[in-house]
Parts: sequence; structure tokens; C-alpha cells
Amino acid sequence: MRLTVLGGCGAWPTAVQACSGYLVEYDGFRLLVDPGYATLPRLLHHHTMDAVDAVLVSHGHPDHCADLNPLLRARGLSDDPPPALPVYAPHGALDAVLALDKPRMLASAYRLHEFAPGDRFALGPFTAHTWLLPHFVPNAGIRLSTPEGVLAYTGDTGPSADIVHLAEGADLFLSEATYVHEVPAADAPYLLTARLAGQYARQAGAARLLLTHLWPGTDPAAAREAAAEFFEQPAGLATPDLVTEITGTAS
Repeated sequence: MRLTVLGGCGAWPTAVQACSGYLVEYDGFRLLVDPGYATLPRLLHHHTMDAVDAVLVSHGHPDHCADLNPLLRARGLSDDPPPALPVYAPHGALDAVLALDKPRMLASAYRLHEFAPGDRFALGPFTAHTWLLPHFVPNAGIRLSTPEGVLAYTGDTGPSADIVHLAEGADLFLSEATYVHEVPAADAPYLLTARLAGQYARQAGAARLLLTHLWPGTDPAAAREAAAEFFEQPAGLATPDLVTEITGTAS
């Protein structure tokens, strides 16, 4: 399994970093996870718009799904449209982004498969196991398994014991880390720190930790140092065009 980071910036994109967006590839299948703001240009840096086989969205905030609209436009309005794109998302999560155009305009460009966080389903060559994790809107933590490795991804979440189950023994744990040491009190139930990400990675026995969704302007070194307070392996950062292989024995 291969992960290509398209972006990992929280809330809004910067001049050098798109919002959350990850391309996960296995056995010739390309799964786009969370096409947030400004991720489509990064995707097109690596592949053509018709190279994506399916899309999986953790929740309905636009920094995780807004660029689904231009992706569907690029596919549906092309001279030779590719087959309808399977799109998986929690119930109602994509209502706003799919309403940006007239209902019939892109209707043939996608097939929507809605699920409830907690569901488990096959998605191409992946087994997707989801958890409902606490956020401002319903958010699905996602565990993608293949016979050769496991990727666990939090989406956006606050503290939860279920994060340990999500990331248990994962070969790569992709965790939101909006803040470094402390989340403002009003948002504390709904977001994580890099320190907490390191703590959960250690409790889960994850092999590697990749921090993502850092607030714009966050010092990357400070985030890594905070994660290292609990997680002994060096924590990586989800930076544009980072490519990493995910292999191991987790399942």
C-alpha cells in the first residue's frame, strides 16, 4: 500500500500547503481520501483526473471535501467522461458540496454510497472499518486494511478511547494534530494535539505516526517534539507530495 499526501493543512490552505487530502494505492486501485481545499491541483500533479477509482470522505467540513466539486466537474464535463466515480461518505456529509451545481449537471459523474460511522465495508481491494469519533459534525475514523498493511486515519477528532481501537497495531497512523500542546477549551472535545496523537499512537502500538491537520502557521518541529513525549519513533508530518510505503503484518 502506498500513501501520497496531497495536503495536510487544517482549516484553510496556505500558499504552500493544501488541506487534508491523501491518495492511497494498492493493487492498481487508487483511493482518494478527503479531497479538501486545494487538493485537486496536487492530485493532478501526480495523475490525470480519471485515474481515481473511488473517493472516501471522513466528514463534511470543506477542508476535507470541497475539492470533490472540481474533481467531479473535471470528470463529468470532459469530452470523454470516465465512468461514474464511487464516492463513500457519512450520511449527509456531502449534501452541501454536491449542491454547488445543478442536480443534473454532475449526476452521471458519481455514485454516492453513504454509510454510518461504525460500518465496515469493502472498497476496491481495501477493507474499510470505520469508527464514530467526536467532532463538530459526525466524523468517521477510517482503518484501511489490505493483506500487506494497515493505514489508520482519524479524520478530525477530539479525545476518544476509540482512537486506540482505530489505530491498534497499525503500520501507519495518520492522526490529526491541530494544536501542539493544548486545544482551546471550547474546542477541546473536538480536536487533538500533537502530544495526544503521540500518546494514542503509543497506546495503540502503531508502528509509525504521521501528523496532519496542523493549524496554519504551526511550527512543525514543535509538533514533532510534542508527539515524541509519548511516541518513541520519530513522528512524520503530512507534507505535500510526501510518498510513503505502508507494509507490515497488521490486519
